[in-house]
Amino acid sequence: MTLHARIDITDDSTAAASDRAIDPMVYGHFLESAFFHNIEGGVFDEGSPLSVAGDGPLAGCRQDVIDACRELGMPVVRWPGGNFTSAYWWQDGTGPRDDRPRRLELAWGSEESNRFGTPEFLAWCEATGATPYLAHSCRSVDDAVRWAEYCNSPGDTELTRRRAADGIDPARPVPIWGLGNEVWGPWQMGHRSVERYAEDAREHARFLRAVDPSIEFVAVGLDDDRWTEVVVRELGEVARWFSVHAYGAGFHLVDPSREEFDAIVSQAVHFEHVLQDFSRTLAAAADRHGITSPVEIALDEWNMRHYEPRTWGAPLPGADGGTAPRDTTGPADPPGTAGENGWRVNRYSPRTLADALFYSGVFHAIHRTATRDVPVTMANTVNLVNANGLLAVREDGLVRSATFHVWDLYLNHFGTRPLPVRALSPSITQPVRREQGWGGEAQCTSSPVAVPVLDVSASASADGSRRYAAIINRSADQDVRTVLVVEGETVEGAVTVRTLGAEAQDLFAANTVDAPEAVSIREGSATLRGGEVTVPAHAVTILEWGSGR
Repeated sequence: MTLHARIDITDDSTAAASDRAIDPMVYGHFLESAFFHNIEGGVFDEGSPLSVAGDGPLAGCRQDVIDACRELGMPVVRWPGGNFTSAYWWQDGTGPRDDRPRRLELAWGSEESNRFGTPEFLAWCEATGATPYLAHSCRSVDDAVRWAEYCNSPGDTELTRRRAADGIDPARPVPIWGLGNEVWGPWQMGHRSVERYAEDAREHARFLRAVDPSIEFVAVGLDDDRWTEVVVRELGEVARWFSVHAYGAGFHLVDPSREEFDAIVSQAVHFEHVLQDFSRTLAAAADRHGITSPVEIALDEWNMRHYEPRTWGAPLPGADGGTAPRDTTGPADPPGTAGENGWRVNRYSPRTLADALFYSGVFHAIHRTATRDVPVTMANTVNLVNANGLLAVREDGLVRSATFHVWDLYLNHFGTRPLPVRALSPSITQPVRREQGWGGEAQCTSSPVAVPVLDVSASASADGSRRYAAIINRSADQDVRTVLVVEGETVEGAVTVRTLGAEAQDLFAANTVDAPEAVSIREGSATLRGGEVTVPAHAVTILEWGSGR
């Protein structure tokens, strides 16, 4: 059976001329040191024939990773974490590599070689075209100031001379600095109350701007009214962004069912609730305290976590780009419950078609904040390389995951001017899962939510010459016959059609070394008559056409 829907796009001059835009930095990324081969064995692989040879800070970085990142586009990358940030001493990662200290790493219980440090990160960002975003622990003003001096100062000091000796000359200033990471959490070194955090962050920001007045800050946010009230009051005129972190929970490794597919793709609805609620809370606090500076949201950690039973053999990276073969016969608790067997995150589980639709839904949720008083203007998925990332990097090459192609669709084949859109489509009333904690306990909303089968985001190109409609069909098995209307007139004639996922035979299909394009973009064209277009099941479709219709 074919479902039916109608999409109405508003394309008036007011919307097109709006100064509100979808910031490309919402398609940003995240790298964490000492974290499941993000860096060593991923971005950085000394001795590999695939790595940059010679001397200099880029030596040892994987050239195939650099090439893939340049192909995709790198708006912004956050480093060195994450939880790793809280105990990190940046000077360990400077100077001659062979002289750098190896340290016990406290966030993830490993050891950090420090062979990839600040000069390597800055050189890698330049090679990939990424804007660097450094996250500091916000535990030492002097440490933060000296890091900014090393990175941003054009002067002639001991630290700027060290930077030059490290191969970064002239300075490559870092424009975005994070003032701590999740300091509200007791797992962080530097965990503290919101009042103390706000005081510390203000002092850090004051002296960081003494080094470089152009620096912009990300303050630690939390989807909590009291925390938000204090940080906005104290930091609203200091920080540009307030962070929020959100994760999804997937259990397809034990339950590859249609129901689990629905549970994964629908979690974008929960993310939208989080972002909209946080936007309203920040705006209200800013209004109460007379904040005149723009307030924006950084969703600077987010992903879909794949859970598996702790009774299974430990996951290790497989040569095919996924998880290596192991014993998976151990018992499992019911998905989403905290039972006697327990759950863990599989960091090597490849990104799937279901994940691709979820990610697309989160991007649509972000797009819909663009015209709010407090929009999401930066987002950084965890992670870029390995560890459930866009690129699965192995000894002999890499795999562009299903989600790599999601970023390609929206960053390179979608507009930056949001257009109002209304979609009349069927919906499925179901509970929506939200992750709660690390143990795999995934709660659902207390009452069922209407999840639209079609999720639509519309936009125009920056110059106004092109129009785009991005359409997610969340149905696992039903196409949707859709009528596309702009300003009351059906869209007629030729359109470019890009789809992701329509040809996959498995709802949890993933790209591998042997099948690198199992979930990838297919480009073609269609001729619309009466505005009618069929949107395929379990797929993302982006339509593009000229504005002069």
